[in-house]
Amino acid sequence: MAGSNALSSPVLSDALVILGAAGIVIPVFNRFRITPVIGFILVGLLVGPFGLGRLVFDTPWLSWVTITDPDGLEIFAEFGIILLLFSIGLELSFGRLWAMRRFVFGLGSLELILTGSALTFFFAAIGQGFSGAMALGLALALSSTALVLKMTDTTTPVGRAALAMLLFEDIALVPIIFLLGALAPHAKGAGMDGLIHTLVWGTLVVTALLVLGRYLLPPLFAQAARTKSPELFLAASLLVVILASLATGATGLSPIVGALVAGLLIAETEYHTEVEQIIEPFKGLALGVFLITIGMSIDLRIVWENLTSILIAAVGVILLKSTVTGLLLRMMGARRGTATETGILMSSPSETTLIVLSAAGAAQLIQPGTAMFWQIVTALGLTVTPLLSMIGKLLAKQVDSVETPHQPAEATDKPQTLIIGFGRVGRLVADMLARHGRPYLAVDSNTDLVTDGRRHGYTVAFGDAGRGDAMLRFGAAGAAAVILTMDEPVTAQRIVRKLRADFPDLPIIARARDAEHAALLYRAGATHAVPETLESSLQLSEAALTEIGVAMGPVIASIHEKRDEFREQIKEQGGLAQKPALKSGQLKQPERA
Repeated sequence: MAGSNALSSPVLSDALVILGAAGIVIPVFNRFRITPVIGFILVGLLVGPFGLGRLVFDTPWLSWVTITDPDGLEIFAEFGIILLLFSIGLELSFGRLWAMRRFVFGLGSLELILTGSALTFFFAAIGQGFSGAMALGLALALSSTALVLKMTDTTTPVGRAALAMLLFEDIALVPIIFLLGALAPHAKGAGMDGLIHTLVWGTLVVTALLVLGRYLLPPLFAQAARTKSPELFLAASLLVVILASLATGATGLSPIVGALVAGLLIAETEYHTEVEQIIEPFKGLALGVFLITIGMSIDLRIVWENLTSILIAAVGVILLKSTVTGLLLRMMGARRGTATETGILMSSPSETTLIVLSAAGAAQLIQPGTAMFWQIVTALGLTVTPLLSMIGKLLAKQVDSVETPHQPAEATDKPQTLIIGFGRVGRLVADMLARHGRPYLAVDSNTDLVTDGRRHGYTVAFGDAGRGDAMLRFGAAGAAAVILTMDEPVTAQRIVRKLRADFPDLPIIARARDAEHAALLYRAGATHAVPETLESSLQLSEAALTEIGVAMGPVIASIHEKRDEFREQIKEQGGLAQKPALKSGQLKQPERA
């Protein structure tokens, strides 16, 4: 028993360090709106064998706050990379790419090709073999999606340009990793036959995954959705990722190619938002482990001994990337300020650079020492990215006499309306919005309603609007309005309360069962609450009274009186300063007392 405890203690202490790091790094860095990517690298530096780990022999208690078995984390780091690439695939739906195809495949492809070529030429000129030079050039040409999109508004010219280039870089990860994986057998001496064998079988497996996934994934996730079990949904997601990764790994390609393909396939289903939400905590933790291992691999003594070279390399990469990107944008007609800010914002390497460097090292295209040097440069670049963003904004104001105006992503775009619940009421609301040319997205947790709606041409997605930050993922921050049509009073109140807390100015129109429920919804923060039993009862009474011979004038007057009684009741129960408007002719949000 004692031996068992001794064996398990390093694992437990390492787990404690990782979970403690996640519990400290994520909230602290989010508090200052800085990506946790930087924090995890710094934690790796601190607790790794080249940080506090050096002092463990002299101070044994430090073993509880340091990583004692770095090699044991490798499998978790690899899984973190797989989940990161899977999440990137989830964001790259074919529909989104088609909508931005001109910017993504025009601007994005030119930026990556020109920057990667310039870096490849430089590395080849200083003596690096062509395959290694190409791997380094492509790796360092990538920019950080996680950092850049947090620091820019994608509705501005700078944000749109950055988004287009980042989307293409995310797409390009597939062929880049495919190429590095295919070169691995060749680099190890398998020759051209091994390279061709890997390419052929890799292509066949990826094609098979694309074809089979299109037909097998929708029923798989539909069955998981019917159970209403998040655990089963998570299990199905991980099953797809792991099987796809094993399939590509068996051909000699990198397993993360399979993870990317799995993400792309799920992105085309109505369940992609739910999958993304469920996988997010696991992806963040696994990615944190990967970044911690990167930090642990950095020897601060080597950094100090080579500090001049590292600083020169980091500054050189930043200058080259910002210059190429800025000149490209100017040639394509961007303003000087836009080109300057975008070029500097996109100039540092990214977390995906670390992945490509790891893949290049595994393929023996670059030496371990070279990989470590550029990992240190990349970590430094990630750390200074927020500073680069500030510098870019300042320089943009100086080179432009007038600050770049805020522009919408497309002049013809209209903010979409979110419909929560896609039963008979939700479908009718969708019909009315479509008739007036208003874009919408309906969300429902009933997979049969979602499947039937999509079959009939409605824009509807699967998701549980009441869980986590689901509404943010569905675009509530930029929505024209949110309409709640579900017949679940408690859930509706909870969603209204959370929406009002997160988005104070968002119009929220909610379906209420009766006047009492309407009052509760107003109290929770609804802009308008429409009691269905009230209006249907009044209309039924009006039809009955006129049919049995009561004059229309007195009938209408009594209907108005009864409606006014209900308005007064809702005002008192909801704590409103004025009566709510229950008729469509004069919708006005009542003030709360």
